[in-house]
Amino acid sequence: MHIEIKKYSLVGTVTAVSISKKHTFSKKNQNIIKLVKGLGIEGDAHFGSTIKHRSRVAQNPDQPNLRQVHLIHSELFEELADRFHIEPGQMGENITTAGINLLELPADSILFIGTSAAILITGLRNPCAQIDQFQPGHLKAVIDQDGDGNLIRKAGIMGVVLESGEVEPGDEIRVELPPKPFKKLERV
Repeated sequence: MHIEIKKYSLVGTVTAVSISKKHTFSKKNQNIIKLVKGLGIEGDAHFGSTIKHRSRVAQNPDQPNLRQVHLIHSELFEELADRFHIEPGQMGENITTAGINLLELPADSILFIGTSAAILITGLRNPCAQIDQFQPGHLKAVIDQDGDGNLIRKAGIMGVVLESGEVEPGDEIRVELPPKPFKKLERV
């Protein structure tokens, strides 16, 4: 992976924030969400220091929760608009963004959002078959292959909360890249 970006050169915007208290596929839009350091988003089903994703809890409930926050760039909705109508929160993301291609960020990038919140990017969301229950054919639309036949997952990125803070639509997102060499995002 070759990325030539200077620290803080990427700036984007929060377009929506969403939570669900239960393990539902889609999340309901909110006016504001509260990120809590080391735990995730207050009031969301994935809140906690250990994994909350149901299939992973069944494997090992003591795993660290590397999926506290799910982010998707709204440009994905535009890319899929000829086949699907998608509103923020419907793909299960907590934070919908604009202006930054989240999928191109290296692992361990930090997103500073609003006045105090910070999220460490841990990896890619691995879309599952449940996405086709939302809209048939959606799974195939968010999985692609590169020229070498490697899988490209386009259903967003995951992260953990480094610094607490409130996040709302309109907040600025500033990106701090990790030291080189950059590590490619892998599924978490």
